[in-house]
Amino acid sequence: MRIDILTLHPAMFQGPLTESILGRAQEASKLEVHTHDLKEFGLGNYRQVDDEPYGGGAGMVIRVDVVVPAIEAVTKSGKLKVESGKSPHRIYLSARGETLRQEKVESLSAEHDWLILLCGHYEGIDQRIVEGGWIDEEISIGDYVLTGGELPAMVLIDSVARHIPGVLGKEASAHEESFSEELDRKKEYPHYTRPDEYEGLKVPDVLLSGHHAEIEKWRRSQLS
Repeated sequence: MRIDILTLHPAMFQGPLTESILGRAQEASKLEVHTHDLKEFGLGNYRQVDDEPYGGGAGMVIRVDVVVPAIEAVTKSGKLKVESGKSPHRIYLSARGETLRQEKVESLSAEHDWLILLCGHYEGIDQRIVEGGWIDEEISIGDYVLTGGELPAMVLIDSVARHIPGVLGKEASAHEESFSEELDRKKEYPHYTRPDEYEGLKVPDVLLSGHHAEIEKWRRSQLS
């Protein structure tokens, strides 16, 4: 999967995208991530990317004539995918978007192998970017407001990448997680490991029994 990120703060992605599972996924060529600085598409000597909102009000709005050329340039940069008939699925990380849930994560991973993520900032982006068809959908990670779309983009990338074949050590790891279809969209059962007892706290006997049917029954009873 290829993911392109349009952001005013590309340095924010260096740590989260280069460590742990995401880092290994890129090293193994399972995941390809590119960050693009929106300021490179800014206007004039000062690379202006925003302006005051029409109608007045606090804050600044990212300009349509900055974002649209950026989206188009990034789309052209994916030459190999374009030549093979692929087109990116373009997502704007926005508080107004559909709340990200596991079903959406799974569909994004299964249905798309190229995402463009637009990170808003300030008061957001000029609505004409959405109205003009340069965005395919808006996604939010919750009913609260963040400074920009960078943290939501990281959340989306992490959650989607886990479903790319070969990214996790065991295929079942992603299938039997909280909110997965395998677990009826419920929260996962609790886990235990050695030692069997610690300061009077014991591992449930059924997990030590070796009786797989009873263990599965117990785990299902713990879903919530």
